[in-house]
Amino acid sequence: MTRKIIAAWLWAGLLAAPACGADKELPTFTDAKAAGEDYAVQGEYLGEVQRNDDKMMVGVQVIALGGGKFRAEVFQGGLPGEGWDRGKPQHSAEGKLENGEVVFIGGEGAKGVVKDGAMTISNSSGRTLGTLPRVERTSKTEGEEPPDGATVLFDGTSADNFVEGKLAEENLLLSGCASEQEFGDHKMHLEFRTPFMPTASGQERGNSGVYLQDRYEIQVLDSFGLEGANNECGGVYGMKAPSVNMCYPPLAWQTYDVDFTAAKFDDAGKKSSNARLTLYHNGVKIYDDIELPAHTPGGAAKEAPGIGPLKLQDHGNPVVFRNIWVVEK
Repeated sequence: MTRKIIAAWLWAGLLAAPACGADKELPTFTDAKAAGEDYAVQGEYLGEVQRNDDKMMVGVQVIALGGGKFRAEVFQGGLPGEGWDRGKPQHSAEGKLENGEVVFIGGEGAKGVVKDGAMTISNSSGRTLGTLPRVERTSKTEGEEPPDGATVLFDGTSADNFVEGKLAEENLLLSGCASEQEFGDHKMHLEFRTPFMPTASGQERGNSGVYLQDRYEIQVLDSFGLEGANNECGGVYGMKAPSVNMCYPPLAWQTYDVDFTAAKFDDAGKKSSNARLTLYHNGVKIYDDIELPAHTPGGAAKEAPGIGPLKLQDHGNPVVFRNIWVVEK
């Protein structure tokens, strides 16, 4: 397969599966079994594609848009955080269902078919050049146990450690609450899950937020397949974009591992040093000891001396959390 055909395929569109039959305006799913065929096709695909005498690793993220429509993000080298990073080639394409199969056609007759959990790539003569199985990545810190001395804020048994804390299905913590305990410098682990909302977009698609000290928001959003902007998943809202978009598909469990140093103030209440943040999203470092020069909107009115709570923002979507613990520094 020539580089030209590979490039044409990378710009190609994936054709999709039927939309799920829920509320026509804004279908929302918290259970993968009820999410329908669109959800079964959405996800990540990874494999090698023949290129002349060698092979090229290719990762594809297929994003369901509802109504049998899909968008594909295609990455040369692998998937984000595992072979692909910002600056490497990436291409987008759109598609729809055709004749009961998920099919795309690229330049010079290159063809891809998504069927039975894999994407098969062939050239114009019908020769198979590669198969990309559908993969389900998990964070290496998912399920991580709290170390000795950690403060366990939520382990699934009770929401009593949170003001306005409420349990959702499966003993999960629903967004829209703040910790009773307040913190200064600390490390934190938490796990979150966004709903599957195929017809929603932007800030309406699985939105919540993790507010450190109720002052600095780390965005939670279904940003699977998006650019990785500062208002998308992993972004310090409106301030800093992640080094790579590590967002998994909706309904997959994801992790944030935080190392936070609070802003410091002198005796007169004047800030003497900015807050600092190191953050791992799904086990990949997306910030390395960055400065947070100001607070972000939606939480406390301003930066101030002293400790503050962990707030889990309610944005009207059923985002849930589990396994939250803190180690004070």
